[in-house]
Amino acid sequence: MHKAIILGVGPLEGLGARLAKRFAAEGLHVILAGRTGEQLERAVAEIRESGGEATSVVADATREDDVCRLFDLAGTDLELAIYNAGNNTPGRIIDMEASYFEAAWRVGCFGGFLFGREAVRRMLPRGAGTLLFTGASASLRGRSGYGAFNAAKGALRNLAQAMAKEYGPEGIHVGHVVIDGAIAGDKIIQNYPDYAERLGKGRMIGLDGIAEGFAFLYRQPSEAWSFELDVRTSVEKW
Repeated sequence: MHKAIILGVGPLEGLGARLAKRFAAEGLHVILAGRTGEQLERAVAEIRESGGEATSVVADATREDDVCRLFDLAGTDLELAIYNAGNNTPGRIIDMEASYFEAAWRVGCFGGFLFGREAVRRMLPRGAGTLLFTGASASLRGRSGYGAFNAAKGALRNLAQAMAKEYGPEGIHVGHVVIDGAIAGDKIIQNYPDYAERLGKGRMIGLDGIAEGFAFLYRQPSEAWSFELDVRTSVEKW
């Protein structure tokens, strides 16, 4: 059974869990990874109840040993790998500790390097596989008050593009999904309810729609690959 690894799975109503459910429905055995075992197990239970195959692994995206161990579970059966780890790190540059900026980069970009490297190492023997990275508005432009986040996401996009050009000729489809706006998941709805209420449902991007974007890239034939897909609501100003 072909396997998928999704790193960056948190709340059940979050993008990582929704991606896991979507690709389990494609018939893949999904390995869900994140920092909180309880959240992972809830998503695994829901996938299994729906007839899918899933396994959970507690892992830190910035720890090389954790990432290597994660990919060892999949081996050469790896069909799909999605790097969904991220952190929103606001702040003015002048007030920022060096450790804060470095932590943003480690999750936003360095973890992506570790993840991408290990994914490609497993996919190259078969000459096939899909590697996708979750991006944001910050991947494309800098914004005042978000220098650390912008730097990390911009670097991740450049890394993904370099990998797409480096490994596309060897059969590996590397893609990047820009999520341009707030996601209608628990991170915003539960943690920032006032903000979510001000936005309203129509101004937050739906989880199912984002997951379909990832599935679209996964299903593309090699004669017509896309590197980048951007998703936003119909009312987003861009």
